[in-house]
Amino acid sequence: MVADACGRAVRRSLPALAATAAIATIGTGVWLGYRFITTSQRFAIVEIQIDGEHHLTEEQIRTALPVKVGDNVFATNLDSLANALRATPWIASASAHRVLPDKLVVEIAEHAPAAVVELGELYLVDRSGHPFKRAQLDHGDGDDLPVITGISRASYEADPAGTAQTITMALAALSAWTADPSRPAIGELYVDAHRALTLRTYDHATAIQLGPLASLPQLAARMATFDAVWADLSDAERERASALHLDARTDQVTVALHEPKKD
Repeated sequence: MVADACGRAVRRSLPALAATAAIATIGTGVWLGYRFITTSQRFAIVEIQIDGEHHLTEEQIRTALPVKVGDNVFATNLDSLANALRATPWIASASAHRVLPDKLVVEIAEHAPAAVVELGELYLVDRSGHPFKRAQLDHGDGDDLPVITGISRASYEADPAGTAQTITMALAALSAWTADPSRPAIGELYVDAHRALTLRTYDHATAIQLGPLASLPQLAARMATFDAVWADLSDAERERASALHLDARTDQVTVALHEPKKD
């Protein structure tokens, strides 16, 4: 009777034992397969293709990569790779994918600088108004970019989103200004504590006080008033102009002139 009971118990356990053995076999196979593809020289990276660089060089990007030629393409964590690249100030977004058996393709999108902003130190900002790196003027970071001044670092730290909005509004005003190529080039945008905008010309640092940033249509009307007055000034008067005050009314301007130079 004991032998018969043991026999029945063994027969009942056979399916479970078979399933366990099958699972163990599959698990071992999966582990061996994973070990093979993550260590085999067949999947060693022989090429890392980089697309989207502009300000950065390929060498700078490769230096920031946590992977190199010779590493296993499957052992490379693509999310970690993208995160490492996004830590580079110039890079706004990054992604990567494998091209089997031995190639890695890295795609990046760089920030597009729109201006240099003075926040205690000079920073590059993009169209969203957010600073993304310190400006290295000796490396050409600020070439051909306007400078935004008047915003304190304390204001930025207290309200980054509000500061970004102020910067984007100033850039929108500058875009409206540059829509007419006959207007003088602007080198500086000064934004005071009340968010009133003053443009300074690139050539003679003439101050063009446009008033509050809150309404772009009003700023556009003041710019049209500037155009009418600027057209009536002679070349000599334009060089002597130290400031044009358009912030009182949209249809009125006061022109301040330097004393003429004496021979």
